[in-house]
Amino acid sequence: MGITKSDAFTQEQNELANLMKAMAHPARVAIVQYLLKVDTCICNDIVNELPLAQATISQHLKELKSAGIIQGTVEGKSICYCLNKDTFSKIGRYFMGVSIKLENKCC
Repeated sequence: MGITKSDAFTQEQNELANLMKAMAHPARVAIVQYLLKVDTCICNDIVNELPLAQATISQHLKELKSAGIIQGTVEGKSICYCLNKDTFSKIGRYFMGVSIKLENKCC
C-alpha cells in the first residue's frame, strides 16, 4: 500500500477532501437529498426510499456519519439521522469562495 501525502496539505484541504470523498457516491447523494426533504428519519425510512438493501444503506450512513455529514440520535432501537448544518456551512463557504474567484477569472 502506498504512503499517503496528506501531510503535505493543510488541515482544511484534507477536511474538504474527506467530505467530498464521503459524498462521492450516488447513494450518499440520494441519502442527503432525502434528509433534506424530511426533518429527521430512521434508517428504515431510507431503506423504503432507496433501491438498496438495509445493510448497504447502513454502510453508507456509517460513512456519512464518520465524515460528519450527518448525525444521529438513538431513540429506542432506532437511530434518527439528520444533516450536520456546520458541515454543510463549511462546504458551502468553500464553493462560494470558488464561485466568487471564478467570476473574476477569464480563460
